[in-house]
Amino acid sequence: MHLSDVISFQGRSIDELKAALAESIEVYLEYCARKGKAPQKPFSGTFNVRLNPEIHQRLAVRAAHEGVSLNKWVAKTLEKAVA
Repeated sequence: MHLSDVISFQGRSIDELKAALAESIEVYLEYCARKGKAPQKPFSGTFNVRLNPEIHQRLAVRAAHEGVSLNKWVAKTLEKAVA
């Protein structure tokens, strides 16, 4: 999930776990409200980028030249950019 906030809970049965999770989430949301902080949410790992068609084509050609899909090429390039 890649969250820095921690929500912990425990229980001895499925029903106890569900209730404990719901309570922990409520406590976390109340904490965030008191601190004036937005609750953290996990990212899906998917996003859309709108490009000029010419740039899209040039990127696809570059990825093909390197023998990878456009998606893998973009992911690798973005990982380098934030390393």
